[in-house]
Formats: sequence, structure tokens, C-alpha cells
Amino acid sequence: MIRVRGRVRCLALPVVWGAAAVTYKLACPLAQAAGLPARMLTSAVFFAVGTGLILHARRSLTRELRQLRRVAGAAQSALLRPPPSQVDGLDVAAVQVSAERGAAIGGDLYEVAATEYGVRVVMGDVRGHGIGALGTVCAVLGCFREAAHDEKDLGGVLRRLERALERHLRQEHPTGDLEEFVTLLLVEIRTDGEIRALNCGHPWPYRLRGPEVEQLAAGDPYPPLGLFPLPDTGLPAVGLGHLRSGDGLFLFTDGAQDARDARGRFFPLQAVLESAARDEPRTPRPVLARVTTALHHHTRGEPADDIALLLLANGRSTPLGDRGTGCPAAAAGDAPVAPR
Repeated sequence: MIRVRGRVRCLALPVVWGAAAVTYKLACPLAQAAGLPARMLTSAVFFAVGTGLILHARRSLTRELRQLRRVAGAAQSALLRPPPSQVDGLDVAAVQVSAERGAAIGGDLYEVAATEYGVRVVMGDVRGHGIGALGTVCAVLGCFREAAHDEKDLGGVLRRLERALERHLRQEHPTGDLEEFVTLLLVEIRTDGEIRALNCGHPWPYRLRGPEVEQLAAGDPYPPLGLFPLPDTGLPAVGLGHLRSGDGLFLFTDGAQDARDARGRFFPLQAVLESAARDEPRTPRPVLARVTTALHHHTRGEPADDIALLLLANGRSTPLGDRGTGCPAAAAGDAPVAPR
């Protein structure tokens, strides 16, 4: 009923204007006259009516567009909600840039959750970009938000995500004629600062330690989810060293490292990170701001793919490895575990 009344109100003014124009044309003697002044007056009347109708339609469309943007913004914020600024002693910041104009989010996803097993993080990239990838993003994120708390190890979380993606793809594409997959990085930061990870075709993260920026890689990743089944055997997480006090862990999607400028040159992600780590305070937001600004300049504000950036910094004053549960590797340079 409210919607009907709104439409009636929107149509009322155009109907009145149109009726006034028709009445003038049929009933006013000046409208029937053939002289130049009469024709000019008639033209002015119809020009005023037409202008009024156009302006009214424009205002109505503008109001409708603003309402749609508010609804879309609320839905997108609920789906890819900003992470809290601090999670279990870790400072957190995230940035997401959609390649589709007008969209706040696209085919990239991330989430940070404090669980009894440690802080768990997911960073993923759905095949394709923009609004069309939102269904898959929703399926993966919804599953992670439950599995991160329910499963004791990361392997269990990954299997849950694989099953959720399979169900979603069967429902969306029952004929199986569309190949869709998700690259995924699962990270667990334990209470002693140890970093464990499972990687399905996703870029490995960078660790920021003082002015040094190092990409933490531990062998070849599994294939992206949905492309091939995961192995039937166990899915042991691999070690990526420790996150000491003052360290940062930078996760990203390949839209960042694959971004090109007008001359086809790739974005120098590691060099920009090193510059930001030297010049900015050791908090996530300024570092991400530097990287995002550099990406914007590099792509001239028009990235070819969605981009997601996530930075976690250990803001605790006491090194995690010194809290009584650390392992000796923290004092030995935190070399990543060899490939499985």
C-alpha cells in the first residue's frame, strides 16, 4: 500500500502538468491563433511544461538511485564487513577495491576471527570480478565464519569450505556448464605467535619486520577450491615462522601484484611495502593507505581486477614468543617450514 501511494504521488505532478498543457491547447484562444506572438507564447508554455516534467523525472530518479545505493551499501557491508581494529591483541586494517564501477565489493573476500585456537584469517579471490561473484563470496564467507570456531585444525576448516563451495555451485549451476573456483589462503596465528597456513592457489603473504619485507612461502599450494578436489588424506597446515611484537603480516589478492600501468608494467608491491614500512608508523592503517594510494596512481584509478589488502600487526608490548608458549624457532630467525 505504501509503495502504491508513493507511485501515485510521483505521477500526480506530471499528470497535472500534462492536463494544464492540454487544457491550454484546447481551451485558450491564444493557442488557436496563427500569429507569431501567439505561436511564441504556445511554444513557451509547452517548453515550460516539458522542462518541468524532465526536472521532476530527474529528481525522482535521483531519489530512487540514492535509496538503491543505501540498500546496496548496507548489504555489501553486511557481507564483507570491515574487520575490528583489534583482534586478540593484533591491530587489523583492510581495504577492498572493486574493479566494477559503483560496486563497494567484488570477487575478493576476507575475514578475521578470534577463536579458541588462535586468530584465524581467510583471504580469497573468486574467479571473475564485480557483482557477479557476490554469490560465491557469500557462500565461502558464511561457511568460514562458522567453521573457524568449530574446527580444531585448519584442515577441517578447509574441507568445510570446499563442501560449502560445491553446494553453492550445484545450486547456482546445476548443469555444471560453468567452471568457477576460488583461490584461498587460510592463516592461523596462535597465542605463541606461530603462523600456520593452508594455501589453495593464492599468493603467499608478506611479513613486515622492521624495514625488512619478506614473502613467506612454504612449498607449492594446493589447487584453487572448486578446480580439483582436495586430497583424501590429511591437510596439515604449514609453518610460516612467528609474528613477533611489532611484526606485521600482509595478505593480498593477485589483483594487487598483477595490476598494470598504462605501459603494461606490473605494480611493484614489495618495493611499495618496503617504503611504507620504513616511513609510516608501525600500525596497519597508514601502511595500507600508502599501498592503496600507490595502486590508485599506478592503475589511474581503474584496476582491471578486484583488489583486497589485509594487514595484521602484533601490537603487544611483550613478544609473543616470550609469553611462555613460544617455540625455539622464534629466536632462530623464524625460517619457514620446508615444502610438504
